[in-house]
Amino acid sequence: MGIVKCCREQVVAVSLDTPAVDVARIMGEKNVGSVVVISSDNRPAGILTDRDLAVRVMAQEKNPGEVRAKEVMTRDVVTFQDSMGIYEAIRKMTDEGIRRMPVVDDAGKLIGIVTMDEIIRMLGEEMAIIAKNIEKQSPPIPV
Repeated sequence: MGIVKCCREQVVAVSLDTPAVDVARIMGEKNVGSVVVISSDNRPAGILTDRDLAVRVMAQEKNPGEVRAKEVMTRDVVTFQDSMGIYEAIRKMTDEGIRRMPVVDDAGKLIGIVTMDEIIRMLGEEMAIIAKNIEKQSPPIPV
């Protein structure tokens, strides 16, 4: 199964010049802990988490109205190609030590995001289906 099957297509994204205060407001409105920071051509430039805002803005006593997303985002964002398989994605996330990755098309443009939580949820649903099948085909347990 390709990773695009379990990615969220509705990505919360902001531009490089979005003020940190607006990023925090958007995160609150959308009930997310991170946003993808995109360039003008819709390519992922970084990830900005609620932790980044706390550590890189608030703890540094920077003015969140003046600080821009590009100044406090995590750069060198690792992305998935939309054709990547689920197990390859899990391995890559584990190797990189990350919990969320933007999904891009062949041109490198943002088309979705996948999180470790979504992968775990999807695998759990698949395991439940397998368990039901095993139970259905197994002899009854004597009581």
